[in-house]
Amino acid sequence: MKAVLPFLCAYAVLAQDAPPVPAPAATEWLTGTADFGYRWRTDVAGSFDTYRSVVNLGEGPKLFGADFTIVDPSKRFFDRLAVNGIGWGGDPYTTAHAAADKERIYRFTFDYRNIAYFDATPSFANPLLGNGVFLNQQSFDTRRRMAGFELELRPGSRLVPYLHYTRDSDHGTGVTDFVSNSSNSYPVANFLRSHTDNYRGGVRIELNRFHATLEQGGTVFKDDERVTEATRNNGNASRPFLGETLHLDTLLQAYGIRGAGPYTKAQVTASPLSWIDFYGQFLYSMQHTDVNYTQSNTGEFVNLSSLLFYSAEQNLLAGAARQPHTSGSMGVEVRPLRRLRIVENWTTDRLHTASSLQVAGSTQRLVDNYNQQSVDVIFDLTSKITLRGGDRYVWGDTTAPAFYGLAPEFGTLKRHAGVAGIAFRPAARLSANFDFEGGSADRFYYRTSLQDYRKYRARARYQALPSLSVTWNLTILSNDNPIPSVLYTFSSHDDGLSLLWTPKGGKRLSLLGEYSRTSVESNILYVLPQTFTSARSFYRENAHQASGLLDFVLPNIRSRAAHVSVGGALYTAAGTRPTSFYQPLAKLSLPVAKHADWVSEWRWYGFAEPVFSLEGFRTTQLSTGLRVTR
Repeated sequence: MKAVLPFLCAYAVLAQDAPPVPAPAATEWLTGTADFGYRWRTDVAGSFDTYRSVVNLGEGPKLFGADFTIVDPSKRFFDRLAVNGIGWGGDPYTTAHAAADKERIYRFTFDYRNIAYFDATPSFANPLLGNGVFLNQQSFDTRRRMAGFELELRPGSRLVPYLHYTRDSDHGTGVTDFVSNSSNSYPVANFLRSHTDNYRGGVRIELNRFHATLEQGGTVFKDDERVTEATRNNGNASRPFLGETLHLDTLLQAYGIRGAGPYTKAQVTASPLSWIDFYGQFLYSMQHTDVNYTQSNTGEFVNLSSLLFYSAEQNLLAGAARQPHTSGSMGVEVRPLRRLRIVENWTTDRLHTASSLQVAGSTQRLVDNYNQQSVDVIFDLTSKITLRGGDRYVWGDTTAPAFYGLAPEFGTLKRHAGVAGIAFRPAARLSANFDFEGGSADRFYYRTSLQDYRKYRARARYQALPSLSVTWNLTILSNDNPIPSVLYTFSSHDDGLSLLWTPKGGKRLSLLGEYSRTSVESNILYVLPQTFTSARSFYRENAHQASGLLDFVLPNIRSRAAHVSVGGALYTAAGTRPTSFYQPLAKLSLPVAKHADWVSEWRWYGFAEPVFSLEGFRTTQLSTGLRVTR
């Protein structure tokens, strides 16, 4: 099902039928469009939680979208003001953007986004599903808001001072597991609230062959989470432990995190000669974080090390951490010959965290160093063939702190990879390119990291007719970790075809269609936490997905054309978790006045999972309203 989500997001952008905004006339001070109306939704047949996790569109009055521009003829306060936004009226994704400028004086931009994050599919993270309990124990229902502005002074000049501020916040509820020192875990209510403020300012230096940005900033972070329970909770353990039934009666668990820290950033690009370019970036930050944790719970619990039962527990902890973080990159592109380019890049990221637990009086240290060096050689063999080859080397080391008397863990990373590619343009209407990357690592951090891997990418585009273009894409990845305790294999295959047909420039008819076939297979050993024995995890998915939109023009009404659009999207997958999703749609736009169109849209959503039939849903949506254009 999670594979459906990025496909739906991409299709939502594809299916939008936003008409072009007319170019401002010299005498018009206001131009643009606004779409507003009402959306109805039938009752969701099936799982409403799955519907909210996948679609989450509600009903009611909506401002579907607005995009307008104001031009001040007197240019007293601004030359041009542009405002646009989508999804106002309770939709899961709402945006607003405004930009104002006055030539050579200032440029001001404002952005706002409000995103609903909901995930409560009944089969995920639910050890009690076999008992008929439909509770996702890692679910959440939150809203994330992001807002910020940037002010530039003297844009277009050689020195451009600027000031920027953003605030990222979220709040909501969810379900999480409370685990004490026992053999049971308890799903409980979780309340979340956090925000981050980022302040930064600097100056941009814009010269003919030299560009630089010098910036100073800082972040302030706050995160509060509270977990509560006030009724008896038997948890996930279905059997008594040594004859005793473990349970949770009351719980109050909370932590508060406060963090802040300044950072310094510098960027430089230079072209001292016509055949050579340089660039570099440096960032240093010093973040400090303070943590306070409280826990009070009652019930029946057991200490596994001593096999003693107890009925109450209380913990008070405080900690602090300091994190110097240094990262940088630099590169150079050299063109010694007219057909030859050599590109060298180097990146490093060094993060060291020193922390202390005040109650225990202990100190911990987390160290992570990452480096990457690459070189690419690009050669134009002919005017129609370009060759590329290169090398990637990645290395690093990490130290994880010790907990509960265990020794610290150390890890190293070393991986070499080679890259190659060819771009081929045999004719004006045909172009193709192929890229390959393969590498091998003798040391790695994680069991699922890239070790012995091969990656292939191919793309071809053919302009069959002036009105018809066809594009083909292929991506293949295979990865293998032969270590006996891991035995990990992974492969993915994505093969897609798309076409765009616009006879006579699309004045009367246009068609956009896409189809892709994907397959994913993963096989790895893992350790069962209950018995500490090895088991095998195998996942396989073979999927087909397609989308299309046919738009045609009806005979003119009120001297303007009416538009009809029909199409939809589908996704079907077989394998470990069979899934199907269908979304047909139809849209009609009729002129009703000189500057107004009546726009209506119908959509049907159908989602099914044969293995988890409780997660299927079906619903119909109808929206209607006016599109006003000036």
